[in-house]
Amino acid sequence: MSVARVTELKVSSSKSFADAVEKGVARANKTLKNVKGAWVKEMEVECGKGGKITEYRVLLKVTFVLND
Repeated sequence: MSVARVTELKVSSSKSFADAVEKGVARANKTLKNVKGAWVKEMEVECGKGGKITEYRVLLKVTFVLND
């Protein structure tokens, strides 16, 4: 029997939502063992002057399996 845990990460990127997701999963793998997947719970953008998007943000839910 496996036991999994879910943790949330808030990640930002100046490039895109996809880049923010990639950064978040890469960062999770540095700290957590047995990362099995992630899903985007929320997406948001930060806007600067003239409504131009300056930052993409995602709230990721990362699933990882606990060691026995």
